[in-house]
Amino acid sequence: MNQILSIDNNPQKDKGKKNKKKDKIKNNQPIEIQTILKFFTISILVFGICIIGTGSYSMYKESTKQVAKTKPTIYVEETSEDQILLKVTHDKELSTISYNWNDEDANYVSCNGKKTAQTTIEIPSGTNTLKVYASDINGQEIEYQKAYTKESDININIEAEGNNLKVTANGINQLQYMTYRWDEEDETRIDSESNQIEETIEIPRGLHKLTVIVVDINNHTETKEQDVNGVTKPKLDVSTDGENFIIHASDEQGLSKVEFIINEVDKYRLDLEAELSPEDRKEFEYAYPLNDGENKLEVTIYNESGVSETFRAKFNKE
Repeated sequence: MNQILSIDNNPQKDKGKKNKKKDKIKNNQPIEIQTILKFFTISILVFGICIIGTGSYSMYKESTKQVAKTKPTIYVEETSEDQILLKVTHDKELSTISYNWNDEDANYVSCNGKKTAQTTIEIPSGTNTLKVYASDINGQEIEYQKAYTKESDININIEAEGNNLKVTANGINQLQYMTYRWDEEDETRIDSESNQIEETIEIPRGLHKLTVIVVDINNHTETKEQDVNGVTKPKLDVSTDGENFIIHASDEQGLSKVEFIINEVDKYRLDLEAELSPEDRKEFEYAYPLNDGENKLEVTIYNESGVSETFRAKFNKE
């Protein structure tokens, strides 16, 4: 008996399916590789651009920071025995320039947004320290200081003389004139034909600044400023009634204390601020017994500003 084995009689169909599948695999491989390569290429390019951009920005910021940190430059030159040339330069606009001697008030030099400014400074007599300050529009600042010594041809002396001031000026050369003023008031001028000028000036009440300027025949100039607290001295008189010596004292502000010494040995002190009211301390009277025989007496009174007055006398008690 013949058996018939049934098989697929269409082998071409299977072969075609296999070929299609094989072609599909072959065709997919290069497409996926190209996509991956493109992705990595673009990623590397973007990453590189980011790194370059970040580096450039950092370099720009650092460059900007360095430019902002530059400071003005101060030049100081002695052009003569009496003068200094001060010059300030910068690569940016200047904001403030000032200078002063020692601890005096600052003098300001006009900048007006310039990159360079200069001025001439007079050197005062004696030993003094010049201090210079400069800043730019970015707030960058610099300071400079140096001590200068200048021998003076003119000497000015100011001393108290009662309720006045005695001003004396002496010069190596003949003096032309002296001027003085209180605060910003008008000047008073005293002409001269010698090497010395003396003037007694009344002190106004309160705290004031006295400015004295002296000029000699060679036009050398000397200036002196002094703060003066104008107060009147207390009034003091001492008398005796035969048995006691009597202190009579008064002051517009008020007396603070009284001290007296008898025969250079016995010393006494009265603290009026602790004992009397402010009103009662404007007029004060005090009696103290005399010793037998000679009494060498020295009495000193003080007001609230520390200004004093002294009286000396001898009294005898029989």
